[in-house]
Amino acid sequence: MIIYILACLIGVTIASFSQVILKKSSNKKYPNRIREYLNPLVIIGYGMMFISLGFSITAYSGLEFTNVPLLESIGYIIVMVLGYIFFKEKITKRKIIGVLMILAGVFVYYL
Repeated sequence: MIIYILACLIGVTIASFSQVILKKSSNKKYPNRIREYLNPLVIIGYGMMFISLGFSITAYSGLEFTNVPLLESIGYIIVMVLGYIFFKEKITKRKIIGVLMILAGVFVYYL
């Protein structure tokens, strides 16, 4: 069972880094629409999402469906921290309250 929990956490972490890469790509200006969607950052970002999907499928195959959202909600925390690290986004009280509300909703759903 621990292998499936690890697969889920690795998948969530990869997906979080993928979101950072896609955001970095969206902050750049491109000469045309094709270059906007077909550039290395976008291809890497979606490739990482695809890899994350493999980890999620593995996790769902060994865990109960009601337990996985608890683990996947960690992604909200990871994305907030990565935004702070890579984009110098401030972690405000509103963001913390928002993440806590999401996590509370997941826990209420779980119960």
